[in-house]
Amino acid sequence: MEENKQAIIERIQELKILRNAVILAHNYQIDEVQDVADFVGDSFELSRIAAQSGADVIVFCGVHFMAEGVAILAPDRIVLLPEIKAGCPLADMITVEALREKKKQHPDAMVVTYINSPAAVKAESDICVTSSNAVRIVNSLETDEVLFVPDMNLGSFVAGQTDKRVILWDGYCVTHHRVTLADAAAARKSHPDAVIMVHPECRPDVVKAADYVFSTGGMIKFARETDHQKIIVGTEMGLVYRLQKENPEKQFYLLSQGLICPNMKYTNLEKVSKALETLQPRITVPQTIRDLARRPLERMLAAV
Repeated sequence: MEENKQAIIERIQELKILRNAVILAHNYQIDEVQDVADFVGDSFELSRIAAQSGADVIVFCGVHFMAEGVAILAPDRIVLLPEIKAGCPLADMITVEALREKKKQHPDAMVVTYINSPAAVKAESDICVTSSNAVRIVNSLETDEVLFVPDMNLGSFVAGQTDKRVILWDGYCVTHHRVTLADAAAARKSHPDAVIMVHPECRPDVVKAADYVFSTGGMIKFARETDHQKIIVGTEMGLVYRLQKENPEKQFYLLSQGLICPNMKYTNLEKVSKALETLQPRITVPQTIRDLARRPLERMLAAV
């Protein structure tokens, strides 16, 4: 089994050179996919890396909206998603039609769209945000009212740190939303000498109970710089692997066994190899949508 795995890894390396490809893996991917990737990070960080790279082929080990993000920023490249079924329930909780109706109800509100959304929804937006810059960007906007889509938990986190009126969409990350206050209490009881850090996609009461609230990038930075030796991690379990790998002298504990995203686990080494062999499945975004979706992303970059 191990010999077969090594053979697949070697084939991936060969194909990567042959295709002039770069492999990107989200922080939530399985261990072996993170290990074979050229870069590991969050969705927008990886999209920017892809756009700036000289690669002809970009293999995005993540979910559909993430690969779309690369296709928006780097339309001249071949963008591959090794598992086409890897979607995102949060991104599926909003449609263009529903957003247009909501915009009619709040004509004075700026549409602030979390990057975890479909390209067509981004195209209907004024500006995009990530979990790390959402508060800062919302506070920078010259408006008194924002329609925050599609994650209500991240939106609630932003609303608690701004004077603006924040209208929330009824959407959520299934993985983070299933974590409860009881889970946080149990984790603290099991590891009383550890601090708790959670992602702002968690429920508001879970966020309030935590010691720290960070995006995945913020968690990585905190884990590297903090003097705390024991940390309870309140985000998808895939990040724990990276945290432990980069900080072997510290101990990390998953806040809840429910913190697993099945869609993030669909990709494996065999699928990465096959994608490089066949140059499929390929992700593209129609130019009309791509041009409109690029604007709120560029506005976000200008506002950071």
